[in-house]
Amino acid sequence: MSARGETMPLWSDSMPGVIVPGQERHERAQETPHLKLFLLEGNAPRPLVVVLPGGGYCMRAPHEADPVAEWLNGIGVHALVCHYRVFPWRHPAPLADAQRALRLVRRHAAAWRVAPDRIGVLGFSAGGHLACSVANFGDDGDPAAADPVARHASRANALIACYPVVSFGPCGHRGSMVNLIGENPDPALQRQLSLENTVTPRNPPSFLWHSANDDGVPVANSLLYAQALSDVHVPFALHVYPAAPHGIGLGRNHPGTAREWTRACETWLQELWPAPVL
Repeated sequence: MSARGETMPLWSDSMPGVIVPGQERHERAQETPHLKLFLLEGNAPRPLVVVLPGGGYCMRAPHEADPVAEWLNGIGVHALVCHYRVFPWRHPAPLADAQRALRLVRRHAAAWRVAPDRIGVLGFSAGGHLACSVANFGDDGDPAAADPVARHASRANALIACYPVVSFGPCGHRGSMVNLIGENPDPALQRQLSLENTVTPRNPPSFLWHSANDDGVPVANSLLYAQALSDVHVPFALHVYPAAPHGIGLGRNHPGTAREWTRACETWLQELWPAPVL
């Protein structure tokens, strides 16, 4: 089967989440959350990775979307780009969209030739926060749900977090936090979504990378998350490169060592999901 560039809506009925009051006519409020499919040909089941572009929860960066899915296709992995909701939508709308994407993958696994136990999530910056949220808050679905999609698990089998926003604490990214949960959020919610606090032993194997001099999202975010994974004995790879500006995506135009992250990630995926499936 081949489906490259086709789209499908995430929701057929009501969508969970709220819009900031007075922002109902905002351009982003009118968007329909959807998936863009990058499925490879062939009958053998393959892994699939859901791509979550960054953008501070106020946009979705194009260079962290389709090009990343095409790179994944190039290493033999199905991909979907998830166009999740951003401001003026608030939590839990983005997380509900990303979890819905994983549920839909499992719902269509046979038709799409996806290995249902090899479904990953990859995110950049605020999309990295969303990817880590999927990893932290995965569930097994509701077998009694009237909606057949909701019966499927939202758990990721692998996490790839690229210069992720992790914390909503002192080293976090305030802009992402404000867009997601407001200027003065409930302290309990702020702590819950400071994701270094909510890693569990059920988190999936994880690949993290960051640059040491990132002046947009400090490297401490990845270090905190890696430490949290280590504390509960979840396997992870952490790559900290000496220098790269925030938001380089695949890094093809970057002259430094950070552009090597895709090669390191491919090797990690091959170790996690060895042939013949990958």
